[in-house]
Amino acid sequence: MKKIVIVGCGNVGMSYAYSMVVSGVNIDQLVLIDINKDRAEGEAMDLSHAMSYAPKTFEIYDGDYADCHDATIVCICAGRNQNVGETRTDLIHKNYEVFKDIIGKINKTGFNGIYLVATNPLDVMTDITYRLSGFSSNKVIGSGTTLDSARLRYLAGQKAGINPKNIHGYVIGEHGDSEFIPWNNVIIGLDKAEKFLSKDEMNEISQEVCLSAYEIIKKKGNTSYGIGMSLLKITNAIINNQNAIISVSAYNKLHDCYFSIPSIICKSGIKKTLYITLTPEDEEKLTKSIEKIKVDKKMINIK
Repeated sequence: MKKIVIVGCGNVGMSYAYSMVVSGVNIDQLVLIDINKDRAEGEAMDLSHAMSYAPKTFEIYDGDYADCHDATIVCICAGRNQNVGETRTDLIHKNYEVFKDIIGKINKTGFNGIYLVATNPLDVMTDITYRLSGFSSNKVIGSGTTLDSARLRYLAGQKAGINPKNIHGYVIGEHGDSEFIPWNNVIIGLDKAEKFLSKDEMNEISQEVCLSAYEIIKKKGNTSYGIGMSLLKITNAIINNQNAIISVSAYNKLHDCYFSIPSIICKSGIKKTLYITLTPEDEEKLTKSIEKIKVDKKMINIK
């Protein structure tokens, strides 16, 4: 049986859940857990009523942490929201306490599946999940720059007049202000991006990718649809053993922290991370991004 448990029924969790319903994800059960039990029950009822029109039928219900024991994936979307003017790292102390409670309860169930983390600050919260769970690092995955990479492809497609599905490139490093695009590795069709985009256009895309979340939060109060679909992409790679290359937040033993790098995702989680060839300038950017994550990590003395 394939079961997914979502912890946190806010905008992100429910966009993820709705994405699974409308896409017909290959699972048997979807369980919703929230501190507000009425909210979880109402969301489960609402989603269940859509099953008549969904591509695939599966059971949806509100549950509790005991339901995690036989789950394939537990996706943590719970945590405090990022407010206007607030950075992702401002959330560290708030969400560390939330995660200690959540992961402690999940661990007690004997859960042995895969943790998928969507809560910001993403890389630090994924690292926290890894430390608190005691799981092997391949079974703790952060959504990372999966969404940022989707933004890159969309924006590059808009400027180049090319379907984003024919654009291949990844945002790497921190899911945050120090993330960057290694343009030397962005391919449009069969050519490098520089054949289609000017330096100015690349710089504009880089800036917009990095600032998109702030702009969306300013205008509508949260980001949800993009991250919902990004979580679905990772989920399908796990559930269907796709061996898909996705820029997730993965553990790096050398640096002893999580950051986003293209990784092969399969039924066992992260099968392998792919260290793409970087220019000296990009190597410097990645080093700075990793150092930023490590500084944030030290704020709560994660060991």
